[in-house]
Amino acid sequence: MKTLFPDKFNWQSFLLVGIFLRLIFFSISWYSFIAIMISMYIITLLFDSISFIVPTRHLLGSFMCVQFFIGPALAYNGLDDYQYFMYKMRIPESDYFLYAIPAVVFFIIGLHLNAEKYKGEVININQIKLFVAKNKSISYLFIGIGLIASILASFFSSDLAFVFYLLGGFKFIGLFLLILGTDQIRILPLLIVIGSIISSSLGSGMFHDLLTWLIYTISIFAIKYKFNLRIKAIGLSIFVLIVATIQILKGSYRQETGLNKDAAGIGTFAKVYEKKNSGEGVFSFENLAQNNVRINQGFIITNIMITVPDKVPFSKGSELYQIIEAAILPRILAPNKLNAGDRTLFSKYSGIPLTEGTSMGLSSLGDAYLNFNVFGGVICMFILGLFYSAVLNYFYKKSKSFPAVILFTPLIFYYPIRPDCEMQTILGHLVKSAFLILVIINVWKSTFKAVKVQS
Repeated sequence: MKTLFPDKFNWQSFLLVGIFLRLIFFSISWYSFIAIMISMYIITLLFDSISFIVPTRHLLGSFMCVQFFIGPALAYNGLDDYQYFMYKMRIPESDYFLYAIPAVVFFIIGLHLNAEKYKGEVININQIKLFVAKNKSISYLFIGIGLIASILASFFSSDLAFVFYLLGGFKFIGLFLLILGTDQIRILPLLIVIGSIISSSLGSGMFHDLLTWLIYTISIFAIKYKFNLRIKAIGLSIFVLIVATIQILKGSYRQETGLNKDAAGIGTFAKVYEKKNSGEGVFSFENLAQNNVRINQGFIITNIMITVPDKVPFSKGSELYQIIEAAILPRILAPNKLNAGDRTLFSKYSGIPLTEGTSMGLSSLGDAYLNFNVFGGVICMFILGLFYSAVLNYFYKKSKSFPAVILFTPLIFYYPIRPDCEMQTILGHLVKSAFLILVIINVWKSTFKAVKVQS
């Protein structure tokens, strides 16, 4: 498991930072401290991996740590005072972390158990260059398909819309091919692709796709140009600032655009910023504290744990069966299968009523608990990590014959890396996207086949 415990990791510096934090924040419990230290370690691995891999495993682990460790630790240590009562941690800190810590840790171990040298995350740049040189127009073709599909997706519903939604991600695959396969940066395609995701995010008021694709795009640039420590540190600082700004403003932005959909855009976002900044300041402690709930998925887990089994019995696998059915079977074969973001199912197991237009997910951690209790939930998360790793390993094997296939893995995992999604949505996206990509690769085998290098 060298991907999880690399030989070159600076343990001495890490432990010194840990001791310093323990002395400074001596009042926090050991549960919160351990959760924060694990998060720091996993995020450091992500930071270190930028410039040589497409860091899907580390992104999966980091996002889980942020929403199940850091957010809850901050909530338990004072920031819950600024939250609406339903969004507070509903059980004692020890009860929560005694499930969350082993569940997330075993999930991460499962991710890395068979990873070897980052299977499914290392790109053969030489083969990508040969692929682009052989298929000169394919990068632009993918960008065009992605842009058109993104527009058409809004005209369809259900499973057919998902196909166009997935094809919309092809614009990023085309962009990645341009970045890695050509010597110079193509500014216009870059602006068009990034501009399109900014526009769609502002239009919907949902920014996760924007942030996720930005991370993957930066990772591709880092692989191409081998970013050094200084550049990565500057980039991380800018990215954290962008994320914090979006998290603080998006609630107010959605209120503004909810009243007038035509107002969606950068102008309204700027007005919301000015309005927030004219008061106590965008990055005031109160604003940051109130928005901790946006990185705290733990409050939903605590609501599940006070509902199951006291009010609703453990599912004992029946809910998981529904999830697998929804992920694998098309609606024509299973007309009564679960819908993504099923409000009835969420409210049943969490006890949180949802109004029309409000969307929350039980999360994989929540689904694991409500099916199998604490111990079984930990095992379930371990198996889920193994499954994700197996998918990456499979695409690693395919990449030996079709090197460009590794660039498609962000398209498969950009939804599963979201800890706030319920398991049926995560697995449904993974299964359908992997299937569609494999169909495309196999239909155009001659196009994607590795280019033989003449000696």
